[in-house]
Amino acid sequence: MSSSIILSAKKTVQSQAAAIAGLENFITEEFEKAVQTIHQSKGRVVISGIGKSAIIAQKIVATLNSTGTPALFMHAADAIHGDLGMIQKDDVVIVVSKSGESPEIKVLIPLIKKFNNILIAIVGNTKSFLAKQSNIIINTTVTEEACPNNLAPTNSTTAQMVMGDALAVALMELNSFNGYDFAKYHPGGNLGKRLYLRVEDLYKNNAQPKVSLTATLRDIIVEITEKRLGVTAVTDANNNIVGIITDGDLRRMLEKSDNINNIIAKDIYSPNPKTIVPEELAVNALALFKQYDISQLVVAENNQYRGIVHIHDLVKEGII
Repeated sequence: MSSSIILSAKKTVQSQAAAIAGLENFITEEFEKAVQTIHQSKGRVVISGIGKSAIIAQKIVATLNSTGTPALFMHAADAIHGDLGMIQKDDVVIVVSKSGESPEIKVLIPLIKKFNNILIAIVGNTKSFLAKQSNIIINTTVTEEACPNNLAPTNSTTAQMVMGDALAVALMELNSFNGYDFAKYHPGGNLGKRLYLRVEDLYKNNAQPKVSLTATLRDIIVEITEKRLGVTAVTDANNNIVGIITDGDLRRMLEKSDNINNIIAKDIYSPNPKTIVPEELAVNALALFKQYDISQLVVAENNQYRGIVHIHDLVKEGII
């Protein structure tokens, strides 16, 4: 029984992969025209559909909104009962449909045409009512569904979704939509934090341990212990970074020294510590932690000591 299940699943994946590969032939001047039309529009994108195509339409809307192209979903059935009011003068309307012949679509299209909005069809039948009434056609024809009865929307809905993604990505590139833009629309969760959280958001919540070059061993131990970061910065009289002393430095010093009475910071500090500027992304601090196999970074600006960022800060924020 299990072997037949695996065979069926693999056949579905292969069928869908073939359907997606075939879409490349439909990326034509018509597709480019659709992208340019949306890009140049002063309005939003209103996307509609019925049945499974309506679900795909909602996914395309979500992708466009999160990548800088304002979009709205309008269910084809609800549209004729008042939701047509969401379509504004400069909006571009996209209707997603496999057959292009659904009764709801046939009722909806003439109503949209009356508004004189540009109508783009994402359709699997280029000879359908929808295709003939549209200004621009994005072809998503598939030769068959993955369904053994060739009935349940499988390959066709996958093709619609992939074409919607291709549309969104092309618009992202035209809009020069970058990681910082992405962060504005995804401020929540770990993804958002990786895109916008900066070192200055972290180190300011920590203590700022520091000692002078002449600090005694007792002073150093007290500073590291009280500030609870496992490290202290060593600074000069003008608050410039000179070096650091870690709890590891203290242990190594104790292992090597028989007489510790006269030891001062100058005797055990590490010069030229790894530093990071406050405005740097926290995720870049993580890269430095990994690169140098360290747990703390000195935060400095123009060599002026600002504080310490610890790897635990990144754990706490979910960056790790």
